[in-house]
Amino acid sequence: SSLQIINRLEIVGGELNAYTTKEKICFHASVLTPHYERALELLADITFRSTFPEKQVERERGVILEEMAMYYDSPEDAIQDDFDEIIFANHQLGKNTLGNQESVSNFTREDLLNFITENLDTERVIFSSIGNIPFKKVVQLAEKFFKDIPAKSSDLVRVVPSIYVPQSQSITKPISQAHVAIGRTAYSLTDKNRLPFFMLVNLLGGFGMNSRLNLAVRERNGLVYSIDAGYTPFIDTGFWGIGYATEVKRLNKVNSLILNELRKFREISLTKTQLQNTKDQLMGQMAMSEEGNMSFMLMMAKSLLDMNRIDSLEDLFVQIKAVTAPQLQDLANEMFIEDDLSYLTFLPE
Repeated sequence: SSLQIINRLEIVGGELNAYTTKEKICFHASVLTPHYERALELLADITFRSTFPEKQVERERGVILEEMAMYYDSPEDAIQDDFDEIIFANHQLGKNTLGNQESVSNFTREDLLNFITENLDTERVIFSSIGNIPFKKVVQLAEKFFKDIPAKSSDLVRVVPSIYVPQSQSITKPISQAHVAIGRTAYSLTDKNRLPFFMLVNLLGGFGMNSRLNLAVRERNGLVYSIDAGYTPFIDTGFWGIGYATEVKRLNKVNSLILNELRKFREISLTKTQLQNTKDQLMGQMAMSEEGNMSFMLMMAKSLLDMNRIDSLEDLFVQIKAVTAPQLQDLANEMFIEDDLSYLTFLPE
């Protein structure tokens, strides 16, 4: 039962969780070393031997519908899902990973089993582990719980996204602020520009309070509480975007400031000092983010799954250090063109 699954690790102080992205699903657990085998057994059962009892399906249906309602009540979350539909129109990447009310209300246990049958490809399954356990022991336990799982390949073929066409939409909602998403398609996971562009977007609106957008829009003008930019690469395409919320009367001013910052990137190359600071900040952020065992474990798995290799921090740092200012300016002149951007705005009713 679901209660037995929950208690299997929690009664020994462990944690079991999962997440789904546009292209991946991940089941992960954290336990003390003496309970490692218990966690591995449970993960193997969940991943490959789930039975989806009818009663549990019905109960989980209600949970998912409540989760969807929670996201719909959060405009900063809802706008990103709606913006995906604009950027990747009529493609799987434009679909909400939660589904919609109709699909969630109508799926059956058989649908779940069929989905696993059609999509599971054992050649695309990665097992990643980190902890104070000898590698030989990890291999022994992995063979114990995974060796009897039959090999299976999926016949599904990824549909190539259609050609991107910029769009602009406004939607009224019962909210107090205007929420805005700005962006477009970008480089794929395997594109040579992936890491340099990630650096550029990080400088534009990354986690630091010293990002160009935060300084221009919040610190100098006080027009928003927060504004950020992000870049997500996929197998055969990618997406970059900017998000913020503000009063309706400030929309034009904020958008003007954003476009001005994008123009600066296109027209003005970074100085030697600015480039070095940008590299140092990104490398520091990456190193800090992987200090936790969970983050490092997931990084290894995603790297192997996406790139068929594990890029160490040292490998990534070598690539970052090789990026030049003209290279970043060229990327800005390709990705930061005003007429190529799409807009989605949620307006108060």
